[in-house]
Amino acid sequence: MPEPRPVSRPAEPITREAPPLSGRVVSTQRWRDLTFLHWAVDPGAVARLLPPGTRPDLFEDRTYVGLVPFRMVRVTLGRLPIPYVGTFLETNVRLYSVDDQGRRAVVFLSLDVDRAAVVPAVRATVGAPYRWARMRFDRRGDVVTYDARVRTGRRATSHVVVRAGEPRAVTPLDDFLTARWAAHVRRPLGTTYVRNRHDPWPLRSAEVVALDDGLVADAGLPGLTDRPPDHVAFSDGVYAEFTRPRRVAL
Repeated sequence: MPEPRPVSRPAEPITREAPPLSGRVVSTQRWRDLTFLHWAVDPGAVARLLPPGTRPDLFEDRTYVGLVPFRMVRVTLGRLPIPYVGTFLETNVRLYSVDDQGRRAVVFLSLDVDRAAVVPAVRATVGAPYRWARMRFDRRGDVVTYDARVRTGRRATSHVVVRAGEPRAVTPLDDFLTARWAAHVRRPLGTTYVRNRHDPWPLRSAEVVALDDGLVADAGLPGLTDRPPDHVAFSDGVYAEFTRPRRVAL
């Protein structure tokens, strides 16, 4: 008979400061001009999309789907800069997870980038679902525009324009969505857990000027972006460090 699954532990506390990293830093990254767009959903709507050994993380009995466009700047391998391909545009569609050990994380349903060489490299080493896309970024004062057109599959598109406002006090929901110190990644041999560390996000208020997105639907959640997001925030960015993936579940 198969061994029974261990009882899932409660989710760990949310901490605004990142716990220390264990092990060697394998990459550093700078995330710049980032917009958080989130929609509250019933946990049952996304549970099927999460990797084995994880479940939807909840805030007041709801979980969230995120659309997050930004600029990735000066990625390193270890501490060594990666010329040219280390700086690119990215838009990701993400969920919020907790594993059977109680560790909170992000699950990326898609990560679209405008550097084709990044896609096979990251897929091979980390397993994250990167795709090549035609992308455009423009910032004029506080008005920020992101465009993406995926070059594979159904060629989904996304057009987001926001107006960034003043710095604002961080709310408990902000912490739930942004104080995330790991990612859960679905791999052929099981789920992995990838830790990161960065300063708390310096958040600004933000107003959606335009939103026409097909990336969330392409990730398996049609119709969600037809309504206004339930959470919007902007950040000028943070510096982040990563360690090696660890196995979570078979």
